[in-house]
Amino acid sequence: MDLIDRRSKARLGGGEKRIEKQHAKGKMTARERIEMLLDEGSFEELDMFVTHRCVNFDMAKNKIPGDGVVTGHGTIDGRVVYVYAQDFTVFGGSLSETMAQKICKVMDMAMKVGAPIIGINDSGGARIQEGVTSLAGYAEIFERNILASGVVPQISAIFGPCAGGAVYSPALTDFVMMTEETSYMFITGPKVVKTVTGEDITVEDLGGADVHASKSGVSHFKVENEEEGLLLIRKLISYLPQNNLEEPPLMEIHDPVDRVDDELNNIVPDNPNYPYNIKDVIFTIADEGEFLEVHRNYAKNIVVGFCRMGGMSIGVVANQPNYLAGVLDCDASRKAARFVQMCDAFNIPILTLVDVPGFLPGSGQEYAGIIIHGAKLMFAYGEATVPKVTVTLRKSYGGAHDVMSCKQLRGDFNYAWPSAEIAVMGAKGAIEVLENRNISKIEDEKEREEFVAKRTEEYEKTFANPYQAASFGYIDDVIEPRNTRFRVIRAFQTLQTKKLANPPKKHSNIPL
Repeated sequence: MDLIDRRSKARLGGGEKRIEKQHAKGKMTARERIEMLLDEGSFEELDMFVTHRCVNFDMAKNKIPGDGVVTGHGTIDGRVVYVYAQDFTVFGGSLSETMAQKICKVMDMAMKVGAPIIGINDSGGARIQEGVTSLAGYAEIFERNILASGVVPQISAIFGPCAGGAVYSPALTDFVMMTEETSYMFITGPKVVKTVTGEDITVEDLGGADVHASKSGVSHFKVENEEEGLLLIRKLISYLPQNNLEEPPLMEIHDPVDRVDDELNNIVPDNPNYPYNIKDVIFTIADEGEFLEVHRNYAKNIVVGFCRMGGMSIGVVANQPNYLAGVLDCDASRKAARFVQMCDAFNIPILTLVDVPGFLPGSGQEYAGIIIHGAKLMFAYGEATVPKVTVTLRKSYGGAHDVMSCKQLRGDFNYAWPSAEIAVMGAKGAIEVLENRNISKIEDEKEREEFVAKRTEEYEKTFANPYQAASFGYIDDVIEPRNTRFRVIRAFQTLQTKKLANPPKKHSNIPL
């Protein structure tokens, strides 16, 4: 039958030899990726018989059904998603006019029905034979990425090359994933870099998964292989709503809401200068101890990601005392601000765990714009209308206290552990400022040390605790650490009917 023959030919993409080459690189084909990503038998392919229209460079003699991208829709755990996967076996996955039209079609359909968009990138870039129409195709995709932003979740998986203009589509999406050794992203490749700047650099060092997961922050997830990546996308989707008008999925749980965790009472060291791992707190209070960390290798002084509490999908932002003492710097501020905005866009409540000594000082940070980056995080929290619960575990000093979802940025419930220190600055530093004149008058070193120690102790009793903030109502309650899970879940349950709107405007002007 002619139809069956045509479908069989289309499913072969660039042919068996090119499929073998793809497999030899440790990469799946476009259809194999989609098959693993979606629920079995749920994929409905669209535009299988589309071919390019180019006649230059003898291209009219070489037309392959599908033209380098597989598009359609299916389900993940029964929930509809739209997907496109570039097929490297067809013209190296290069983007043509018709290929862009196929991608735009599924993006438009996803917007109409309110469903997530998942793009799997494996492309050599623009199809040079088509010239400006290929570039126009990229711009059409970019415009849809922009319009879909904050409306439906967008996830990009980089499973091969992604260079030049192609990188901007993933950069506009909510989450980017890269595979080790088989994927890379950059604006200009090593050869151009060598020619223009004289710098000699490899593909991996310029734009590999390690680079973008740890240095640039472009990639939210780094995975060992495509199978791990596709399973991770399925996991990620489980925390997200279908669109901005829906709530995230509420899961049935078997972890008691009122579970008490005695180990939390001793997790914060007695010495305020000693570190501990904030992830231990997150794992302890989350349902079944599960936490999906986002940007794990980037700006490690702050931790962001998803967990469930009482079956609810929760976005977590937490300072990490285990890395740079949990201080806020440019990268940490940007990382957290982006995550807070994403959660707010998709109706995901935010839990903030605070242990922050302040912003990282120094000319390097000031020159890099720490003021503007810190303002991004403050702006994101202040603008967010989703339920916000904050728990201060230990330090919360100075401007960093304000930035980390304080009561004045419309925090709904702000709790503190008894170990919390909420003040303008640390006790010793404060005394050195306040008592500088008196300290300088004491000539004997021992007397000077005793004076400073006494004043520091007085300051700590007055300010280095949660009770002064609680006396002003800035802290709603001081809670026992072991009860954190129960108190946080009950707070979020109370806030499920929260309604809050920002003033009417075309859009905000966040300090980018």
